[in-house]
Amino acid sequence: MTSGDQPHLHPHRRAVLTGALAIGAATVLPLATAMRARAADGPAILDCATWGARPSSSPLKILTTPPQKIIVHHTATPNTTDYSRTAAFSLAHIMQNDQMDVRHWIDTGQNFTISRGAVVMEGRHNSLATLQGGTHMVESAHCTGQNTVAIGIENEGTYSTVEPRDVHYATLVDLCTYICRQYGLAAYQIYGHRDFNNTECPGDRLYAMLPKLRADVAARIGGDPTGPVWPMMSTGATGESVRTLQYLLRQHGATLTADGSYGPATEAAVRDFQKFVNAGQDGVAGNQTWHGLVGPARNGDSGEAVKAVQSQLTAHGIPTDVDGAFGPGTQAGVTRFQSTRSLPADGVVDTRTWSRLVV
Repeated sequence: MTSGDQPHLHPHRRAVLTGALAIGAATVLPLATAMRARAADGPAILDCATWGARPSSSPLKILTTPPQKIIVHHTATPNTTDYSRTAAFSLAHIMQNDQMDVRHWIDTGQNFTISRGAVVMEGRHNSLATLQGGTHMVESAHCTGQNTVAIGIENEGTYSTVEPRDVHYATLVDLCTYICRQYGLAAYQIYGHRDFNNTECPGDRLYAMLPKLRADVAARIGGDPTGPVWPMMSTGATGESVRTLQYLLRQHGATLTADGSYGPATEAAVRDFQKFVNAGQDGVAGNQTWHGLVGPARNGDSGEAVKAVQSQLTAHGIPTDVDGAFGPGTQAGVTRFQSTRSLPADGVVDTRTWSRLVV
């Protein structure tokens, strides 16, 4: 294990911060009333009151936008053979106490936890209520840079050399399916923690199962489960994909010229961004960097990311003004591009459309 990836029960477990890149407005709401959920196609989810969670130490922030993805974790704790509900509740208490008393977070970090006995529990208060509503989410603390845009699922155990129990995996499929249906997410928007941060989580074996997880969820909700593929770029690279990278770095605050040349200034900006989101700091733009940089772009948006879309459309033979304003013309161009790549032609630049633009 790396020094940044220790068990939840230990004071120095992998560092996870509250989301730094907030999307949309947020409001502070009181804790949700006690409840349980059982969807026709999903597992029973035991709420915080059922397992006896402590109240949060401060009001929780409810974001007025839905999540864009699901991130799968493992707790990096022993693979216990006690599959009882009592053991599951004990785990939930230990995790919450550690995160609140040792790390001084305001509540449990993750949204949901699946125990070794396939007991599904609400993690952070209000995660279940917002999931049932299907339009909002509670700001969490499970993955640096993603806590305002991603639902985090912790899976009890360590899955570096072994896979989860069959019943545990089946429950993970059920929960991901339910989350995707509630929020209208595509199955390919299921990721592992290491896709974003410098960590071994969710373990080599569970991470290797993610393509199967996406496929199993897609078999229920439809759609193509194939995830995005990103170019690996470093100093010396040139071209439109480098320009896109530079625009996206500018969107995240970098002072950089979008000239399509990956020189020292671009490498330095990549390193700065990697440090900010707790990714591997090598100055190379790979999966973690791209995953952290991209977010949905749609009609009405503006900024450097929109310029990246417009410049890419022009490079792909769809002339578009690079003015940073995502209007009807840009939307029509995106729809046309999506049609040529067998993507859902909805005019929204989601993660997979981004990846097809830059590859």
